[in-house]
Amino acid sequence: MTPVTGPGWTAHVPAGATASDVDLAAGGTLPGAWRRAWEADPRRISLSTLDGLAWSAEELAERTARAAGSLTAAGFGAGDRLLLCAPSGVDLVVTYVAALRLGLTVVPANPALTDAELTALVATAKPSLAVLDDPSRVDGLPTTTPDLAHLARSVAAGAELDAAHAEDVALIIFTSGTTGLPKGVPLTHANLLATAHAVRIAWRWNPDDRLALSLPLFHMHGLGVGLHGSLVSGAEMVLLPRFEPSAVASAIVDAHATLFFGVPTMFHRLAASPHLPDLAGLRLAVSGSAPLSADLHETIRAGSGQIVLERYGMTETGMLVSNPYDGPRRPGTVGLPLPGVELRLAEQPSGVAEVQVRGPNVVRAYLDSPAASLDAFTTDGWFRTGDLGTLDEDGYLRLRGRTKELIITGGFNVYPREVEEVLRGHPGVADAAVVGAPSPEWGETVVAYVVAADDAGPGLTTDLDRWCEERLVAYKRPRGWLLVDAIPRNALGKIQRDRLAPRSP
Repeated sequence: MTPVTGPGWTAHVPAGATASDVDLAAGGTLPGAWRRAWEADPRRISLSTLDGLAWSAEELAERTARAAGSLTAAGFGAGDRLLLCAPSGVDLVVTYVAALRLGLTVVPANPALTDAELTALVATAKPSLAVLDDPSRVDGLPTTTPDLAHLARSVAAGAELDAAHAEDVALIIFTSGTTGLPKGVPLTHANLLATAHAVRIAWRWNPDDRLALSLPLFHMHGLGVGLHGSLVSGAEMVLLPRFEPSAVASAIVDAHATLFFGVPTMFHRLAASPHLPDLAGLRLAVSGSAPLSADLHETIRAGSGQIVLERYGMTETGMLVSNPYDGPRRPGTVGLPLPGVELRLAEQPSGVAEVQVRGPNVVRAYLDSPAASLDAFTTDGWFRTGDLGTLDEDGYLRLRGRTKELIITGGFNVYPREVEEVLRGHPGVADAAVVGAPSPEWGETVVAYVVAADDAGPGLTTDLDRWCEERLVAYKRPRGWLLVDAIPRNALGKIQRDRLAPRSP
């Protein structure tokens, strides 16, 4: 067992900081911390868009309070679960913040999910209300749009706001498991607040900052880092409905954004665009969710002067490690443990080292899954990330691979088992295996090895494209197809993925 890292996280704390400056529980809950920031400067702009919308902290607080009142009048209250599945937008932010202020548990979902995937998620999450871009997508429970216009209202008492407790569950984010079935990750206010404060401290996030927020608001990167961090620090969010290099450039040049967070795919597209020099106007550019190649890191530096800061986190843990703001940012590494995070490397039978962590940011158990929860933790209470890494002489973590079969494409997680089960459901497929292939743009892409059934037609891969389009969100669909005679398996029938040589499609 490699020793637990020392106080490397102190490298993230500004000189002269006191204990209160690194209090990861300050505010008690997310709404508690947000209110502190709002009340500190009610007139400071909190949320804006490129088309001219600009709401002060006071106005955002008022609008979210009214939205919470609408939810209360419709009969929803603390402890209820709210499914939130719609594209990024101002109404989505208001409803999300209102739900947490009311004490609801939010279940965010990717609006690109197929109807079958969304139905399965609803069956597992059991929400009381679904907020959807298209309310017809879900049957059997009340639905409305992000503006809450379709809520059926009744006479109700006024909403009690900001009364949640630190250990109340704020979010249930679903992430695929190695069995191919989605696992719910219940994150408390304390978990999420610890991550928000950690990155606020490490990245010197302050009320004068403006974040160009183009990350989707249905997973940890967009919500737990971008939105929560902005509100906790009292900074402004310049909300972009989607990522486009030109929109990011406008946010920097016209709206004076100082921060941009993205995944390597976004940085790849920025580097290939005429807008790369505009990144020079940022105070900080952060990349995460997948490795940023050293070549891309250098391309961005040469074209904009911006030294991208890489970090590392997971749905189950929030943010764990980051290159330092003031110290050296080392390409190929994800840096040093963030405030509050303990990290160690545990030797595996193969000789590689798994990254294990603990801290106030780490989930305690999966939703309704005792077996998965037990497997996720060591006997002495450390969370098994499933990632393999090494530490250099200064304590910087370098990720070397994964113990699990996860594919990361464009910052999204794909577990092969889930895709394989969809492929095997096709009548023309006798067997299938899925691996990740290196991609300079996406990090990895999904490639499928397929054994055709005896009666499969000549256009099998074309049929499979359509089959997957109906059953899988776009990032999970194979981009390359290889027809083979057999899938290599060991004596126990497990796929030997190391014998499948991934190739770019």
